[in-house]
Amino acid sequence: MARPLALITGASSGIGETYARRLSRDGYSVVLVARRRDLLEKLAQELGNAEVLPADLTSDTGLRAVEERIASAPDLEFVVNNAGFGTMGVFWQTDLEQQLRMHQLHVMTTVRLTHAALRAMVPRGKGTLINVSSVAAFGTAPGSVSYSATKAWMNSFTEGLDLELRSRGTGVRVQALCPGFTHSEFHDAMGMSRDGIPKFMWLTAEDVVDQSLRGLERGKVFVITGGFYRFIVG
Repeated sequence: MARPLALITGASSGIGETYARRLSRDGYSVVLVARRRDLLEKLAQELGNAEVLPADLTSDTGLRAVEERIASAPDLEFVVNNAGFGTMGVFWQTDLEQQLRMHQLHVMTTVRLTHAALRAMVPRGKGTLINVSSVAAFGTAPGSVSYSATKAWMNSFTEGLDLELRSRGTGVRVQALCPGFTHSEFHDAMGMSRDGIPKFMWLTAEDVVDQSLRGLERGKVFVITGGFYRFIVG
């Protein structure tokens, strides 16, 4: 029997890599999307049922390649929009190009890949789409203006999609996953020190993905990982 297909962006490390491992273990063939081909190929070799699709999702060429792969997959049942990054610094003092790339990746890339996925899933009456957001979507702080704004947009977008999909009885599920501090390359890439952040505030990528998939089975549109973060958001 053919395996259903899952596509994960930002699959070269952290939460994306963990989704790839978990979904592969759960019986999916996986398409691994990220910029770093070497890391994707290493993971694909380990999983044994994976396809590598290197792409820069802030470029139109890379984005079109992933859209076309989604459209060409009759067995696509799971998409995780996980690719993302953060920056540090006051908005008007930071590099504008980086801010624009963040909005492109978190907003426009999510729009285009979600549109491609739902056009494939809805006619088949099944499918799952997870947008990896953040607890930062529920508030903001100096130094994270664009990040918090784009993640707040992602939450609103996902909630609206859920209302549409449920009201039309499509059978397609969506989720906004909202993790807090997670052990991954994310904070290293943005040059953020872990010093001063209490250990209890950190979760592993495995914890985050486990809570996401449990929430999915319970029909939860928003999954906020960790009791501490759920208390703060509440």
